[in-house]
Amino acid sequence: MSSGFILVVDDNPTNLSVISQALRSVGWQVRIAVDGEDALSKVAQKQPELILLDVQMPGIDGFEVCQRLKADAATADIPVIFMTALADTASKVKGLSLGAVDYISKPFEQDEAIARVRIHLQLRHLTHSLEQQVNDRTAQLNQAVEDLQQSQLRIIQSEKMSALGNLVAGVAHEINNPIGCIVGNVQCVQASIKDLFGIIDLYQKKFPQPGTEIEDELENVDLEYLREDLPKLVKAMQNGGDRITSISKSLRTFSRADTDHKQCFNLHEGIDSTILILRHRLKANEYRPEIQVVTNYGQLPDIDCFPGQLNQVFMNLLANAIDIFDEMAQTQSFETIEPQVITISTAIITDRVRVNIHDNGAGMNEVIKAKIFDHLFTTKDVGKGTGLGLAIARQIIADKHDGELTVESILGQGTTFTIALPIV
Repeated sequence: MSSGFILVVDDNPTNLSVISQALRSVGWQVRIAVDGEDALSKVAQKQPELILLDVQMPGIDGFEVCQRLKADAATADIPVIFMTALADTASKVKGLSLGAVDYISKPFEQDEAIARVRIHLQLRHLTHSLEQQVNDRTAQLNQAVEDLQQSQLRIIQSEKMSALGNLVAGVAHEINNPIGCIVGNVQCVQASIKDLFGIIDLYQKKFPQPGTEIEDELENVDLEYLREDLPKLVKAMQNGGDRITSISKSLRTFSRADTDHKQCFNLHEGIDSTILILRHRLKANEYRPEIQVVTNYGQLPDIDCFPGQLNQVFMNLLANAIDIFDEMAQTQSFETIEPQVITISTAIITDRVRVNIHDNGAGMNEVIKAKIFDHLFTTKDVGKGTGLGLAIARQIIADKHDGELTVESILGQGTTFTIALPIV
């Protein structure tokens, strides 16, 4: 940082007096040093805007002083003008090669010395001004790039949620119509079956000898077996219908459309609906056994949030964990694969709700962990990942919910993503 003075270094008191008076006559502040060591000490205490440096001095000469100043990043940009009676070209070339900006010959020509000092002070000020403008402009450009990336993420996130939400909501709606008919009529069927068997029992009571033809047919259809099995079949249909109704409800929970205001939402319902949608990917395949999902839920209050967006975060994190297990399975034999487990735990920590999603997969090294939330960064093969999922997830948690999304991972031991959301 400039302190607004010029440092004059010379072991000759007369020279110091002459050049100092000339500089002060113009209005510049001047400080003096009597040798190289004194000069370095004064620069270390407070940096000047410019240094007038004698070449020939006892102890450390001007060339070495200049060399030391230029070797230090803190003082390298201070302009140095040599003052010397040496007229040979070699000395001037040496000084300029060490980083000096100019020479002033002794004995001094006052007007010339003042003019050279003024020019280099102006150049220094212009340089600093340009550097500041470049830094400001670079910061503006970086901010513009970051804003553009955030806008892209918001657009992509909005489009993905809209498309996924519409798809899931549409499927849930289409399921509701036929399943509503089935579930609604099961009780009627049960009552009708009871009535039919009641009438058959009444016929058997009134006509104990129905005739050979009816007796043979009753034996063929095994009436007693039907009496026992048919209610079980209807009950199984009812259970299946109830299960589909539950699935439809979970789909609607997952696809809840976000409005321009937050809604009260049960996080456990969102997590459960997401697990349900991903259930087909959790099942065993030809490469690996079934992935187990363990839920350790604490007592959580409903929180104000955008439910659809939080469900998307859960979807991204769980789908990534499944992807890791699938990738690991490609390099192992089925028999040697250890149990693959995703553990989801929730709790209240002070004034925040915390959701941990842990997998015992491959984990990641520090380099990948440092970039995992970066825009467009992905470790997946071309065509299998966009590098947007985790970037969007962090934006949803941080920007939309004033929360935090963090990751802890140990290579070879697994990964834990932690979502922290404020309780409002």
